[in-house]
Amino acid sequence: MDSLTFDLSETPLREVNLTLHRLGSGRVQVSHPNGKHSVAAGLRTPLHVVIAGHCGYYAAGMNQLADVVIEGNAGVGVAENMMSGSVRVEGNASQSAGATAHGGLLVITGDAAARCGISMKGADIVVGGGIGHMSAFMAQAGRLVVRGDAGEALGDSIYEARLYVRGKVASLGADCIAKDMRAEHHAELRSLLERAGYDDDTADYTRYGSARQLYHFHAGNEY
Repeated sequence: MDSLTFDLSETPLREVNLTLHRLGSGRVQVSHPNGKHSVAAGLRTPLHVVIAGHCGYYAAGMNQLADVVIEGNAGVGVAENMMSGSVRVEGNASQSAGATAHGGLLVITGDAAARCGISMKGADIVVGGGIGHMSAFMAQAGRLVVRGDAGEALGDSIYEARLYVRGKVASLGADCIAKDMRAEHHAELRSLLERAGYDDDTADYTRYGSARQLYHFHAGNEY
């Protein structure tokens, strides 16, 4: 299959998504999304999908294997629960971008709102701008790279995810601390930035992660 084009101003979203789910490979362009929800959600094959415009909630959610490019902004939960493949937002993302994502790469060229990477479980997220409050809350695994500033309570109750921030952090959440940048972390960060299309000096970044003080119950804690 060479290429398919869908116009969401003419074809119902349910029909477009159903067709995408049946395709094994190829390139697809989806025009006039006009803020519709769940565009290109649940893909499970190595498609290359370009969405020409702004999307609503859960665009490219539950993605597996596909590479999805959103040429605009994305609403709540873009790439939520992604397993593999990639999602690139050529604009800003609303709350909970990449929430619970297990794998794959999410790139947001603009800013991401609150709770970016909440409960992420292995995905990589690179944000070209800043992120809002409570980002990486309970982040269990994976890497979050922020080229701008981070809001309040970054990494609250974090587990073993690694956070790299170039700008200022308004405040750190419970059990999240700044950590040393060793050679392995510079190499890891450089690779993530290159995959996302950036060429920053990794020396400008600070690494954050878990202090590992919330892993165990302490008998002295009383409520």
